[in-house]
Amino acid sequence: MSSRITCEVRTTAPVAVVRLAGALHLGTMRSVHRALSDALVDQPEALVVDMAEVSVEDRLALSVFAATARRAEEWPAVPVVLCAPSPVAARWLAESTTCRVVPVTADCAEATRMASATLRMRARLEPVAEACRRARELVTDACARWNLPEAAGPAALVLSELVGNVVRHAGTPMQVTVTLRRPYLHLAVVDGSSAQAQPGGTDLHAEGGRGLMLVRELAQRWGSVPAGQGKAVWAMLPAT
Repeated sequence: MSSRITCEVRTTAPVAVVRLAGALHLGTMRSVHRALSDALVDQPEALVVDMAEVSVEDRLALSVFAATARRAEEWPAVPVVLCAPSPVAARWLAESTTCRVVPVTADCAEATRMASATLRMRARLEPVAEACRRARELVTDACARWNLPEAAGPAALVLSELVGNVVRHAGTPMQVTVTLRRPYLHLAVVDGSSAQAQPGGTDLHAEGGRGLMLVRELAQRWGSVPAGQGKAVWAMLPAT
Protein backbone atom coordinates (compact mmCIF):
# COMPACT_ATOMS: atom_id res chain seq x y z
CA MET A 1 0.00 0.00 0.00
CA SER A 2 1.40 3.37 -0.98
CA SER A 3 1.75 5.82 1.90
CA ARG A 4 1.94 9.00 -0.18
CA ILE A 5 -0.55 11.40 -1.61
CA THR A 6 0.10 14.92 -2.86
CA CYS A 7 -2.28 17.85 -2.77
CA GLU A 8 -1.72 20.75 -5.16
CA VAL A 9 -3.91 23.80 -4.70
CA ARG A 10 -4.56 25.94 -7.75
CA THR A 11 -6.64 29.05 -7.25
CA THR A 12 -8.66 29.83 -10.35
CA ALA A 13 -10.52 32.83 -8.98
CA PRO A 14 -13.05 32.67 -7.57
CA VAL A 15 -12.80 28.85 -7.33
CA ALA A 16 -10.09 26.86 -5.53
CA VAL A 17 -9.08 23.61 -7.25
CA VAL A 18 -7.23 20.94 -5.25
CA ARG A 19 -5.53 18.33 -7.42
CA LEU A 20 -4.88 15.07 -5.58
CA ALA A 21 -2.35 12.50 -6.80
CA GLY A 22 -1.49 9.17 -5.21
CA ALA A 23 -3.22 6.63 -3.00
CA LEU A 24 -6.20 7.56 -0.84
CA HIS A 25 -6.70 5.29 2.15
CA LEU A 26 -7.11 5.58 5.92
CA GLY A 27 -3.42 6.40 6.28
CA THR A 28 -3.46 9.37 3.89
CA MET A 29 -6.94 10.78 4.40
CA ARG A 30 -5.74 13.00 7.27
CA SER A 31 -3.30 14.86 5.01
CA VAL A 32 -6.08 15.25 2.42
CA HIS A 33 -8.43 16.67 5.05
CA ARG A 34 -5.74 19.12 6.17
CA ALA A 35 -5.06 20.28 2.61
CA LEU A 36 -8.76 20.78 1.89
CA SER A 37 -9.23 22.67 5.15
CA ASP A 38 -6.27 24.91 4.32
CA ALA A 39 -7.79 25.67 0.91
CA LEU A 40 -10.98 26.86 2.62
CA VAL A 41 -9.13 29.50 4.66
CA ASP A 42 -9.10 31.91 1.70
CA GLN A 43 -12.91 31.59 1.51
CA PRO A 44 -13.19 30.76 -2.20
CA GLU A 45 -16.54 30.76 -3.96
CA ALA A 46 -16.26 26.99 -4.34
CA LEU A 47 -13.85 24.12 -3.69
CA VAL A 48 -13.29 21.66 -6.55
CA VAL A 49 -11.38 18.44 -5.85
CA ASP A 50 -9.66 16.89 -8.90
CA MET A 51 -9.46 13.09 -8.42
CA ALA A 52 -8.11 12.20 -11.87
CA GLU A 53 -4.80 10.95 -10.45
CA VAL A 54 -6.13 9.34 -7.27
CA SER A 55 -6.18 5.62 -6.57
CA VAL A 56 -8.77 4.94 -3.87
CA GLU A 57 -7.55 1.93 -1.89
CA ASP A 58 -10.13 2.04 0.90
CA ARG A 59 -13.69 3.16 0.32
CA LEU A 60 -13.99 4.35 3.91
CA ALA A 61 -11.40 7.03 3.12
CA LEU A 62 -13.93 8.70 0.81
CA SER A 63 -15.66 10.00 3.94
CA VAL A 64 -13.00 12.73 4.07
CA PHE A 65 -14.87 14.56 1.31
CA ALA A 66 -18.21 14.44 3.13
CA ALA A 67 -16.51 15.72 6.30
CA THR A 68 -14.96 18.59 4.34
CA ALA A 69 -18.27 19.47 2.70
CA ARG A 70 -20.09 19.55 6.04
CA ARG A 71 -17.47 21.85 7.49
CA ALA A 72 -17.52 24.07 4.39
CA GLU A 73 -21.31 24.30 4.63
CA GLU A 74 -20.94 26.00 8.01
CA TRP A 75 -17.81 28.03 7.21
CA PRO A 76 -16.96 29.50 4.73
CA ALA A 77 -20.37 28.48 3.31
CA VAL A 78 -19.08 27.22 -0.05
CA PRO A 79 -19.97 24.17 -2.15
CA VAL A 80 -17.51 21.26 -2.52
CA VAL A 81 -17.54 19.36 -5.82
CA LEU A 82 -15.56 16.23 -6.79
CA CYS A 83 -14.47 15.68 -10.37
CA ALA A 84 -12.89 12.97 -12.56
CA PRO A 85 -12.86 10.00 -10.17
CA SER A 86 -11.76 6.62 -11.52
CA PRO A 87 -14.55 4.18 -12.45
CA VAL A 88 -14.02 2.24 -9.21
CA ALA A 89 -13.97 5.39 -7.10
CA ALA A 90 -17.06 6.70 -8.89
CA ARG A 91 -18.93 3.47 -8.13
CA TRP A 92 -17.90 3.55 -4.48
CA LEU A 93 -18.93 7.18 -4.21
CA ALA A 94 -22.33 6.37 -5.72
CA GLU A 95 -22.80 3.58 -3.18
CA SER A 96 -21.77 5.75 -0.20
CA THR A 97 -23.43 8.58 1.67
CA THR A 98 -20.77 10.98 0.35
CA CYS A 99 -22.73 11.71 -2.83
CA ARG A 100 -25.61 12.95 -0.72
CA VAL A 101 -23.58 15.97 0.32
CA VAL A 102 -20.88 16.21 -2.37
CA PRO A 103 -21.74 16.37 -6.11
CA VAL A 104 -19.54 14.34 -8.46
CA THR A 105 -18.83 15.34 -12.06
CA ALA A 106 -16.92 13.79 -14.94
CA ASP A 107 -14.44 16.66 -15.37
CA CYS A 108 -13.24 19.80 -13.61
CA ALA A 109 -14.73 22.19 -16.14
CA GLU A 110 -18.18 20.81 -15.40
CA ALA A 111 -17.44 20.94 -11.67
CA THR A 112 -16.48 24.60 -11.87
CA ARG A 113 -19.69 25.40 -13.75
CA MET A 114 -21.75 23.46 -11.22
CA ALA A 115 -20.22 25.43 -8.36
CA SER A 116 -22.28 28.48 -9.21
CA ALA A 117 -21.54 31.87 -7.71
CA THR A 118 -22.71 32.42 -4.17
CA LEU A 119 -24.26 35.67 -2.95
CA ARG A 120 -21.57 37.13 -0.71
CA MET A 121 -20.48 40.48 0.73
CA ARG A 122 -17.16 41.11 2.49
CA ALA A 123 -15.44 43.84 4.46
CA ARG A 124 -11.99 44.23 5.99
CA LEU A 125 -12.27 45.91 9.40
CA GLU A 126 -9.80 47.18 11.98
CA PRO A 127 -10.25 46.33 15.68
CA VAL A 128 -11.85 49.64 16.66
CA ALA A 129 -15.22 50.49 18.18
CA GLU A 130 -16.53 51.72 14.81
CA ALA A 131 -16.14 48.18 13.42
CA CYS A 132 -19.38 47.07 15.09
CA ARG A 133 -21.35 49.82 13.36
CA ARG A 134 -19.79 49.00 9.99
CA ALA A 135 -20.63 45.32 10.48
CA ARG A 136 -24.27 46.18 11.17
CA GLU A 137 -24.39 48.35 8.05
CA LEU A 138 -22.87 45.54 5.96
CA VAL A 139 -25.39 42.91 6.99
CA THR A 140 -28.33 45.33 6.81
CA ASP A 141 -27.33 46.24 3.26
CA ALA A 142 -26.99 42.56 2.35
CA CYS A 143 -30.42 41.68 3.73
CA ALA A 144 -31.95 44.60 1.80
CA ARG A 145 -30.31 43.48 -1.46
CA TRP A 146 -31.32 39.87 -0.98
CA ASN A 147 -34.86 40.64 0.23
CA LEU A 148 -34.45 39.20 3.73
CA PRO A 149 -36.30 41.78 5.85
CA GLU A 150 -36.97 39.49 8.82
CA ALA A 151 -33.34 38.38 9.05
CA ALA A 152 -31.88 41.88 9.10
CA GLY A 153 -32.39 42.66 12.80
CA PRO A 154 -31.14 39.38 14.30
CA ALA A 155 -28.28 39.17 11.78
CA ALA A 156 -27.10 42.71 12.55
CA LEU A 157 -27.10 41.94 16.25
CA VAL A 158 -25.23 38.64 15.84
CA LEU A 159 -22.59 40.05 13.49
CA SER A 160 -22.08 43.06 15.74
CA GLU A 161 -21.41 40.71 18.67
CA LEU A 162 -18.96 38.61 16.64
CA VAL A 163 -17.05 41.71 15.60
CA GLY A 164 -17.20 43.14 19.10
CA ASN A 165 -15.66 39.93 20.42
CA VAL A 166 -12.66 40.47 18.12
CA VAL A 167 -12.33 44.11 19.17
CA ARG A 168 -12.44 43.22 22.88
CA HIS A 169 -10.37 40.05 22.92
CA ALA A 170 -8.39 39.38 19.72
CA GLY A 171 -7.45 42.95 18.86
CA THR A 172 -6.45 42.10 15.29
CA PRO A 173 -7.70 43.16 11.85
CA MET A 174 -10.58 40.99 10.68
CA GLN A 175 -12.34 39.78 7.55
CA VAL A 176 -16.14 39.96 7.84
CA THR A 177 -18.27 37.95 5.43
CA VAL A 178 -22.03 37.75 4.89
CA THR A 179 -23.16 34.88 2.65
CA LEU A 180 -26.56 33.72 1.45
CA ARG A 181 -26.82 29.99 0.81
CA ARG A 182 -30.45 29.14 1.36
CA PRO A 183 -31.99 28.19 3.66
CA TYR A 184 -29.40 30.03 5.77
CA LEU A 185 -27.73 33.40 6.05
CA HIS A 186 -24.11 32.78 7.03
CA LEU A 187 -22.11 35.29 9.05
CA ALA A 188 -18.37 34.90 9.67
CA VAL A 189 -15.52 36.87 11.17
CA VAL A 190 -11.90 35.76 10.66
CA ASP A 191 -9.29 37.30 12.95
CA GLY A 192 -5.61 36.82 13.69
CA SER A 193 -5.92 35.22 17.13
CA SER A 194 -5.74 31.44 17.50
CA ALA A 195 -7.64 31.52 20.83
CA GLN A 196 -10.98 29.86 20.18
CA ALA A 197 -14.10 31.83 21.01
CA GLN A 198 -16.03 30.54 24.01
CA PRO A 199 -19.28 31.87 25.47
CA GLY A 200 -19.09 33.05 29.07
CA GLY A 201 -20.96 31.56 31.96
CA THR A 202 -24.16 32.76 33.57
CA ASP A 203 -22.44 35.20 35.95
CA LEU A 204 -24.15 38.53 35.27
CA HIS A 205 -21.24 40.37 36.92
CA ALA A 206 -18.61 38.90 34.57
CA GLU A 207 -16.77 41.39 32.36
CA GLY A 208 -17.33 39.51 29.09
CA GLY A 209 -18.72 36.45 27.37
CA ARG A 210 -22.38 37.46 27.32
CA GLY A 211 -22.17 38.56 23.66
CA LEU A 212 -21.42 35.02 22.51
CA MET A 213 -24.22 33.72 24.73
CA LEU A 214 -26.53 36.01 22.77
CA VAL A 215 -25.12 34.65 19.50
CA ARG A 216 -25.82 31.14 20.72
CA GLU A 217 -29.42 32.04 21.49
CA LEU A 218 -30.15 33.82 18.19
CA ALA A 219 -28.28 31.60 15.72
CA GLN A 220 -29.43 28.27 14.34
CA ARG A 221 -25.83 27.09 14.72
CA TRP A 222 -22.54 28.78 15.49
CA GLY A 223 -18.94 27.78 16.04
CA SER A 224 -15.26 28.67 16.13
CA VAL A 225 -12.69 26.90 13.92
CA PRO A 226 -8.97 27.43 13.17
CA ALA A 227 -8.32 29.53 10.04
CA GLY A 228 -4.69 29.95 9.05
CA GLN A 229 -2.81 31.60 11.93
CA GLY A 230 -6.09 32.74 13.47
CA LYS A 231 -9.67 31.57 13.70
CA ALA A 232 -13.08 31.96 12.10
CA VAL A 233 -16.16 32.47 14.25
CA TRP A 234 -19.33 31.80 12.27
CA ALA A 235 -23.08 31.76 12.76
CA MET A 236 -26.03 30.58 10.68
CA LEU A 237 -29.46 32.19 10.80
CA PRO A 238 -32.62 31.27 8.87
CA ALA A 239 -32.76 33.20 5.58
CA THR A 240 -36.27 34.61 5.82
